[in-house]
Amino acid sequence: RLLTSKRAPREEPVVPFLYYFPCQRWLAVEEDDGQIARELVPVDEAFVKKDSENDGQSPATLGLEQKAKSTTYTVKVKTGDKKNAGTDANVFITLYGSKDDTGIVSLKASKINKNKFERGKVDEFTVESVDIGDLKKIKIGHDNKGNSTGWFLEWVEIDAPSLGQCLKFPCGRWLDKSEDDGAVERIIFPAELQTVEYIPFVPYEITVYTSDIFGAGTDADVFIVLYGSDGICTQQKSLCLNKREQRMYFERNSVNQFIVELEDVGDIIEKIRIGHNGGGLNSGWHLDHVTIRRLLPNGK
Repeated sequence: RLLTSKRAPREEPVVPFLYYFPCQRWLAVEEDDGQIARELVPVDEAFVKKDSENDGQSPATLGLEQKAKSTTYTVKVKTGDKKNAGTDANVFITLYGSKDDTGIVSLKASKINKNKFERGKVDEFTVESVDIGDLKKIKIGHDNKGNSTGWFLEWVEIDAPSLGQCLKFPCGRWLDKSEDDGAVERIIFPAELQTVEYIPFVPYEITVYTSDIFGAGTDADVFIVLYGSDGICTQQKSLCLNKREQRMYFERNSVNQFIVELEDVGDIIEKIRIGHNGGGLNSGWHLDHVTIRRLLPNGK
């Protein structure tokens, strides 16, 4: 489905509608009116076309094209609250869907804990994959390497925004050569009664243009909210995944493009709210403009 029409013919190439949000103001405590977040409304289509024809900076890359066709899963893993339940081994997971599987994915960097898979703790990971269809089962295990390898896995929870599902995979067993049946990997199926359904997210291509003036760049955590008609809006979403990206992006005279999965606000984006948290060494930011394109999920 498109922003501008409810059903597009399959034979013709599909070009989703581009929204253009001019700003050309500071988002800085020490500049302008001191605001670090602003609501922007789109300008008319004629101005969009004029701007895009004159704009030689096309930030499209193969990596972003691939990301647009991929799905992001949030994987939460609960280690049991038992003696010696935590593990120092390397943990891996494979997600199996109705179309394909992700292959073996190492769960390396927890978003919550520096020391992952500790007793009684929940760790969170991001897994990116091409569309594998409906989630059917997972395989999770470890390589049995390290000083303390045995692991008691309580459950795994997988949030799949593109499917509009959050699935719980209960385990409650040891993955330990000297406990239970001695297995260090297990295949687990979702508990249907614990599956939470919601409206599927869709991918948006968000391109941010930082101005070419002195001190325009920012190291702060930049976020965005999209508003549709009838009061529908997305959650507030950070554009950077971590502090390293915050230091890399939003430099003076830069163009940064993101593929972000958000709640579907419908056929019309009425306004956006964009801002930052005021953190970092140089938080003040001069934003020139933002463009947003609602992509077609999974090539549909």
